[in-house]
Amino acid sequence: MVLHPHLDVGAVAAGFGTGLSLIVAIGAQNSFVLRQGLRREHVATIVTVCVTSDLVLIVSGVAGLGVLVRTSPTALAVIAWAGAAFLIGYALTAVRRALRPGVLVAAEAGASGPTRRGSLLTCMGLTWLNPHVYLDTVLLLGSISAGYGTGRWMFAVGAGAASTLWFCGLGFGARLARPVFARPGSWRVLDGVIAATMLLIGIKLLTSR
Repeated sequence: MVLHPHLDVGAVAAGFGTGLSLIVAIGAQNSFVLRQGLRREHVATIVTVCVTSDLVLIVSGVAGLGVLVRTSPTALAVIAWAGAAFLIGYALTAVRRALRPGVLVAAEAGASGPTRRGSLLTCMGLTWLNPHVYLDTVLLLGSISAGYGTGRWMFAVGAGAASTLWFCGLGFGARLARPVFARPGSWRVLDGVIAATMLLIGIKLLTSR
């Protein structure tokens, strides 16, 4: 469906649906954004980093970087090892938080958490050290967009809109679930899930080489 020579609604809708299907999944990045949103710690900064990173990757994939990623197994291998180490390290940190209820109570009481710089670096690591980000966002979206010819940039607009909507909703909407996390036990469960998720992803990266 084309309403205007430069506005391919079908391509936008396809990009939005495809982008959302790739983003909405329990993963390292989403888990981190959710936790920051629940704690209301540097949410705007984290959401901005996630959205901006996704937009850069989407544009790169549509522009043709996907071909380079597909033909660079060495680069993906290096990213995989670095990402695995980062994720496993973060998983161990989450385990420590889950096993120390005193820390959870203090955090809920308003004790200072990670600095903005620390949260920013963690978010950057979870985003750019994950090879699946390049495979999904750059390679897959880039390949699918190629099928839309001149409408591929409208496909990119849809995918970018999906990313923006998702991360804004996850980060800023997490506060609606704060009543559930008023108890230390809820934080223990959340950090346990985050630890398991990141540990599994890290191990998968190591064993898939």
